[in-house]
Amino acid sequence: MSIGLPRKLLTGFIAIAVFMTGDGFELTFLSKYIVDQGFSSSQASLMFTMYGLMAAVAGWASGVLAEMFGAKRIMLIGAISWICLHLVFLTMALPSGSYALMLAVYAMRGVGYPLFIYSFVVLISQTVDPGKLATAMGWFWTSYSFGIGVFGAYLPSFTIGWVGEYGSLWLSLPFAVAGLLICLALVPSTRNEKTEGMSAKEKFHELSRGATILVENRQIALAAVVRVICNLTLYGFPVIMPLYLATHTNGGAWFEVSQWSQIWGFQFVVTVFGNVFWGRMGDRYGWMRQMRWFGCWGCVLGTLGMYYIPRFFGGNMALMCADAIVLGLGISAFVPMGAIFPALAPEHKGAAISAHNLASGLTTFFGPLIATVLISTVGYSGVCWAYAGLYAVGSLITVFIRPKQPGFDERGRRLKGKGATVLESRKPLESSGELAQPEPECRG
Repeated sequence: MSIGLPRKLLTGFIAIAVFMTGDGFELTFLSKYIVDQGFSSSQASLMFTMYGLMAAVAGWASGVLAEMFGAKRIMLIGAISWICLHLVFLTMALPSGSYALMLAVYAMRGVGYPLFIYSFVVLISQTVDPGKLATAMGWFWTSYSFGIGVFGAYLPSFTIGWVGEYGSLWLSLPFAVAGLLICLALVPSTRNEKTEGMSAKEKFHELSRGATILVENRQIALAAVVRVICNLTLYGFPVIMPLYLATHTNGGAWFEVSQWSQIWGFQFVVTVFGNVFWGRMGDRYGWMRQMRWFGCWGCVLGTLGMYYIPRFFGGNMALMCADAIVLGLGISAFVPMGAIFPALAPEHKGAAISAHNLASGLTTFFGPLIATVLISTVGYSGVCWAYAGLYAVGSLITVFIRPKQPGFDERGRRLKGKGATVLESRKPLESSGELAQPEPECRG
């Protein structure tokens, strides 16, 4: 397909978009809603932090679990757990007013969405030609962005005025259920003959490899650090920006919460197009250079802009949306990350993807954690500078990550002649769901 969208997985991309719409409903207003209930900003931030910790654990397990037991099966388990725990959160935890119960239930719900979406990453890796994997991952993150960012941000900006924050939390359920049903009925199943014959001990060993590979493979470890860094603001800003931009709690109340939701949603509109664009650009011109210069430094500029624009220009929606473009393009430039991990460990793809998913989950943990630790001491400016500084560090780390990308040498330079035809020489995927590997894998 000319735009690089794998037709066989189209329904899976739709399921991701629909399900993540439900999961993303709360991001732009939940921290403010919790503060409005009488809790502190640190308590609100801690809830997101513990949610991220559980998401990290689930993300780590999802890669190998999906390889061993089937991606579709693990996706369904994740969706069902999310729906059940969200119901408990709405009917018991929030009405109780007990912070301990709210914290526990919300944290446990964090297991659901990583199992759903990152198991689908395994299905992608089992289905798509290695030379086109970054493009396919671009479509994956586009689906994710449509859900959690575009619809998940824009819809609440309208529903809050209609049914309020608590009512809007209930409206997320139909989307999660719809995503579950699409997955159940339409997402294809895959078989992995290599893992079907494993004993329980062997399966546990393979599961543990998703963490031990970080010690055994230095390149995987470095890539994991960059993967944690690349989405810090994606999970940190929804915690602090509603408070900074829309309240007088050390902020300026320059915008309404609905306006902040629209700014955040617009950023995800940008990532929708950016994910596809950067996925194809990375496959064509090189993964690492793209992330180093456009990803890391785009995020440095966009992160600082979110803080300083309202300080100097007040409630200027046009400038905030312009900054959202910069930040959205920076974040989406990291789409090759999902292709880099299996390229760095082609003999253990499931473990490599689990390491990627662990790092993806850890960014949902460290993003809010940085805010939780720093906000009471250095304020919103210190948090934003911390994020920006880490993006700059990430740019330096990418110099030492050298995946074997098809058509490129180890330094990321395009090969000519025979090397440039690597993408065309790949064999079709085997029916077992394993990727054909006529020569050492190259994914970045």
